[in-house]
Amino acid sequence: MKRHILILNGPNLNRLGRREPEIYGTTTLADVEAMCVAAAHGNEITFRQSNREYEIIDWVHEGIDTADAIIINPAAFTFYSIAIVDALKMFKGPIVELHISNVHSREAMYHNSLVSPYATAVMAGFGARGYLLAIEAVLDMLDPGAETAEK
Repeated sequence: MKRHILILNGPNLNRLGRREPEIYGTTTLADVEAMCVAAAHGNEITFRQSNREYEIIDWVHEGIDTADAIIINPAAFTFYSIAIVDALKMFKGPIVELHISNVHSREAMYHNSLVSPYATAVMAGFGARGYLLAIEAVLDMLDPGAETAEK
């Protein structure tokens, strides 16, 4: 069964590859999107990025009706967007909160996620590869025990 995975990216992630490469690496967001499509095993990927909170909320609302799983890197919105959290709380499928860096090894302002209590799983510190791991994880959550190649 083909699945639809919605991958949402928050503020400043459009600058991946150029923004603080010592923390976030040199992989661009376009590279990440291409990697995700290739890793989806034929499943549908909708990949979006916005620096605007309301767009992410609107995309979560769309996902409530169309997606089987959400992978979200809320970036700075992680730490203060109750509105995004409220939208995510309406989603009934798996939600993976994803961070490229290990937020727990960074400054204290990055330690308190509002999203984590409502996420099915949280991934941090795997770099851009975390997106691929998150896709594998949500496909397994949706179809436990199925072989990845069959998904």
